Amino acid sequence: MSDEQLLFINGEFKKSEHKEPVIDKYSRETVSYVYFAGEKEVKEAVDAAKKQYKIDKLPPFKRYEILLKAAEITKGRKKQIAKIMVSEAGMTFKDAMGEIERAIHTLVISAEEAKRITGEVLPVKANPGMEKRVAFTQKIPKGVVCAITPFNAPFSNVIHKLAPAIAAGNTVVLKPASITPQSALAVLDIMIEAGMPPKHVNVVFGEVETGTYLLENKDINFYTFTGSTRVGEIIKTKSGLRNVSLELGNNSATIVTPNADIKFAAPIITKASFRKAGQVCVSLQRIYAHASIIDNLADELKLLINNLKVGDPMNPETDVGPVINDDKIEQIKDWIQEAVHSGAEVMTGNKVEGSIFYPTLIKNASQNMKVVCNEIFGPVLSLVPYKDLDEAIRLVNDSEYGLQAGVFTTDINEAMKVAQEIEAGGVNINETSNTRFDAMPYGGVKNSGIGREGPKYAIESMTDTKIIHMNLY
Repeated sequence: MSDEQLLFINGEFKKSEHKEPVIDKYSRETVSYVYFAGEKEVKEAVDAAKKQYKIDKLPPFKRYEILLKAAEITKGRKKQIAKIMVSEAGMTFKDAMGEIERAIHTLVISAEEAKRITGEVLPVKANPGMEKRVAFTQKIPKGVVCAITPFNAPFSNVIHKLAPAIAAGNTVVLKPASITPQSALAVLDIMIEAGMPPKHVNVVFGEVETGTYLLENKDINFYTFTGSTRVGEIIKTKSGLRNVSLELGNNSATIVTPNADIKFAAPIITKASFRKAGQVCVSLQRIYAHASIIDNLADELKLLINNLKVGDPMNPETDVGPVINDDKIEQIKDWIQEAVHSGAEVMTGNKVEGSIFYPTLIKNASQNMKVVCNEIFGPVLSLVPYKDLDEAIRLVNDSEYGLQAGVFTTDINEAMKVAQEIEAGGVNINETSNTRFDAMPYGGVKNSGIGREGPKYAIESMTDTKIIHMNLY
């Protein structure tokens, strides 16, 4: 890994006056340094993106070629990129490889969508006195898009924002998570090799101060952000009349009904709860299990959880690696302790070894416990009993969040009732909240966000509709 991760502004790599260490999330050792952008660097980056948008608009077929070639280049670098992500983000090697596969799909989908951006002919002649008129719409790029991405998907989430922005014809100022800089720079390197003009994407690193400078810059036309609800609210407030797309937090829930096939459901639940050590906004956090089956489900889950391989994320066999930092470990411990003091039972886990928090199963949790009502963002799954389906739906909806949810049932009427009544951006049937495919409109309601990801839907939000009206006298 390179010793220093530089800013990329106006087609050149640059240093700044401030740099911070990049920590390996498993060993907790410093593996690199990253430069933070100050006010000067942010202005330079936005100015460069604005100028590039004005002078070098890429035609749709060129965007298609660049994104498709980027997908091919990524295929040849999977193991190299995965090793970077394992060190920087702490995800397991198998999770990293899965994320890269998703990124490849996103690039291909975005490439195809670049050729499909179109408007529509309007029925202007249907209006009295306008028989000699024609009207149609076009989709116009927003201009400069600011993309802010998190640590837990440091490669695919960058591509989920960058690829649609380029497909739509915009230029980009990218602020990736400063603790996973090389993963983002790997995307930049791929895009430039694929033929993207270097000045089309500027990359700045930093934390609150850098983000503030980006929000204050009026030459940015659109913000797309994935991260915490707290930061999302700040972006929404400070962006003013400019459009935003916010993919925020969740305390993801899934209902297991009495007729569900527990042997089928339990492995899916286990994977959904502990992939990336539970550090995903749709990681399964709360299971509402019918009182008649909760004991059987708990026993099955405990067996599967205890068979997970925990430890060094670079080992291809490892299922659960480290959490992001020691502060997160302490928070998880405190929340579990609160749950136990309030009557919950730890079935397995609740153990720390170095940077690893062992996957934990909590039984007989209740709605007011932090492990249930807040977003834990860690490897903890809580089981909450319910008496009937109406109660389960009410408990799922009793949350400030609404990103995704799931239900396991063999009754189509139950499935459709849950699908209709759950307050979330997506409901998965005989799956958990964790399932997502990259072409879908992905996003939430309530405090889980605004707008939708997925190339087609992101492109829609990254363009404006212009009407052209002609009087053919």
